[in-house]
Amino acid sequence: MNHNPIYVALDLPRLDAAEALARRIKDHVGGIKLGLEFFCAHGHHGVHELAKVGLPIFLDLKLHDIPNTVAGAMQAIHVLQPAIVTVHASGGRAMLEDAKAAAGEHTKVVAVTVLTSLDDDDMSAIGYANRASDQALRLAELAHSAGVDGIVCSGHEVGDIRRQWKDGFFVVPGLRPSDGVLGDQKRAVTPRAARDAGASVLVIGRPITRAEDPVAAARAIEGTL
Repeated sequence: MNHNPIYVALDLPRLDAAEALARRIKDHVGGIKLGLEFFCAHGHHGVHELAKVGLPIFLDLKLHDIPNTVAGAMQAIHVLQPAIVTVHASGGRAMLEDAKAAAGEHTKVVAVTVLTSLDDDDMSAIGYANRASDQALRLAELAHSAGVDGIVCSGHEVGDIRRQWKDGFFVVPGLRPSDGVLGDQKRAVTPRAARDAGASVLVIGRPITRAEDPVAAARAIEGTL
């Protein structure tokens, strides 16, 4: 893994625009995160093209299905050699174990706990009795016991989880600079706060990709770490 913990979320609809932006900011980020929107639009070809930029690729697909199907999906993306792939912790122990077993030797499998777009009211509406932070801790324990490499959680939970899982790999999305707009993120923190709390990877999208000067924005965030 690159020593720079920033992975820029390049979920842009046009492949050429995503590649151009990645090349512009490559010296100020540690990797590229490609999510469901990008993968559905551009598939394996798009991932191969972005990999040419020379940065590690984080495939944020949040796989969530029966164990056999998730294992098959993991095998299907093996050829892309992603540095990180996400699955949903709520898929259960067997799914998590099979996902890890099917992943490439150099691919970290990280389990999504609670989406950073959800708050306690959303958890109640879905049918969970736990608060968002309590549910994240519970799913982190499950992921740890299932043998995956780490989890995805908000910056609010990463410190508590790291104290329980000292050698885990922690991905924190939903980050906003201190002067940033929250958008659809309900449990956001600053990149520096997440890093100080123990985040291994900081996922940052719109504050960089939609900035007037993405290079300056990436450099500014990098400078706070």
